[in-house]
Amino acid sequence: MAYADRSQGSSRTIAIVIVALLHAVLGYAFVTGLAYNVVKKAAEDLNVFDVEDEPPPPEEEPPPPPPDKPIEPPPVVSPPPIVQTNVAPPPIIQTQAVAPPVFTPAPVAAPPPPPPAPPRVAKKAEQRGGSISDADYPPAAVRAGDAGTTTVRFTVGADGRVSACDVTGSSGSSILDAETCKLILRRFRYRPAEDAGGAKIAETKTQRVTWRLPKD
Repeated sequence: MAYADRSQGSSRTIAIVIVALLHAVLGYAFVTGLAYNVVKKAAEDLNVFDVEDEPPPPEEEPPPPPPDKPIEPPPVVSPPPIVQTNVAPPPIIQTQAVAPPVFTPAPVAAPPPPPPAPPRVAKKAEQRGGSISDADYPPAAVRAGDAGTTTVRFTVGADGRVSACDVTGSSGSSILDAETCKLILRRFRYRPAEDAGGAKIAETKTQRVTWRLPKD
């Protein structure tokens, strides 16, 4: 309860008590027959006053509303300035064509000079002796039934003797081929060839020997 309400209730209670006492005194005076003067004296001595209710304290007025503030537009925020950064262009990679390695062949030794050409034969070598007959047929070739023609090349030296016999055409039998060169080297003799000046020179000759199986 507020303080103002408690004060107002107390004042009313006091006034009621005083009025009740006054009535009781007046009633007693009339009952007891007191003189009018006594009553009047008592009434004059008694200062009756009206107790007025204390006015309630003034209500506090709410503070006036603040004046309407003008609605300010939101501040215009300007976008940040565009900062242009100079970006360096990517480096240009220049690819250089790499030349293939130059292959330098190893120096090749110069071939030896060819042998001098044999002197021109003015007169060919002539055979003076030597021959091959069926009696020279190797027994191993007879048993094997080998036959055929063997071609050989050989050299007739300046002394008329045969050297360097090579088989250029085989008869099909190694026995007959080997026997052909062996007999020519051992038996054949020649008058050596001569050049234009009459000097004796070597000459290369070719010989064919046909081997036929002897008849029984």
